[in-house]
Amino acid sequence: MAPAYDYRAAEEKWYRFWENNGYFAAHVNPDKEPFSIVIPPPNITGKLHMGHAMDETMQDIIVRWKRMSGFETLWLPGTDHASIATEAKVVEMLAKEGLTKTEIGREAFLERVWEWKRQYGGTIVNQLKRLGSSCDWSRERFTMDEGCSRAVREVFVRLYEKGLIYRGDYMVNWCPVCQTNISDVEVEHEEEEGSLWYLRYPLADGDADGNADDDADGTGAIIVATTRPETMLGDTAVAVNPADERYRKLIGKTVLLPIMNRPIPVIADEYV
Repeated sequence: MAPAYDYRAAEEKWYRFWENNGYFAAHVNPDKEPFSIVIPPPNITGKLHMGHAMDETMQDIIVRWKRMSGFETLWLPGTDHASIATEAKVVEMLAKEGLTKTEIGREAFLERVWEWKRQYGGTIVNQLKRLGSSCDWSRERFTMDEGCSRAVREVFVRLYEKGLIYRGDYMVNWCPVCQTNISDVEVEHEEEEGSLWYLRYPLADGDADGNADDDADGTGAIIVATTRPETMLGDTAVAVNPADERYRKLIGKTVLLPIMNRPIPVIADEYV
């Protein structure tokens, strides 16, 4: 007998026993009520953290309870291709070889991505198994599988046809490293102390002294506060809230862009 209990060996033994005997497998059974959970797919680029462990444990408790309660239970596992994060990993790997994704071209880069996925994509799955997650691994999915990709394309077209997906000119989060725009969830915000600058936009229809009877405070201008005065040169309008009585009568009038003296309109926007 071993001097100490080897939990690693015991966990591996019993998990293999459960899996080999199909204890986690789900089947079509008209005599049982179905119950299923699709695992929130973790990214293939990373490793499980405590948040994953807690979340998977709670799902596993529910799944095992339903299974013991007589439900035909499916816990569907899978992983997410994590496009931006995966691209960053592969770009980093190429950099060590003195290469860039632009130099090797699109097709070669995609092949390197799939190669990276085959080499490292199983880390998360192995960790899920070490947690004892009772998933039906015979049904494991990957978000870039043909079936998943086809479903995404189909839904994308449907949403486009309904006018829910469209192109437009908007502010985006541009990544100078990836050379693409990224979503808000990929952006880490940092707080920094700065100055608040007050810029004076003279009313174009003021008198010779720059005074106007209908501006907010009799200064013949609209005062705009900003922390980024360097963006002023790109201004195309000054927006005011239509519910703000101080500026309501200025809507439709024209002000002059400081320094450039370019006329720009005063517009209304409830977002202000």
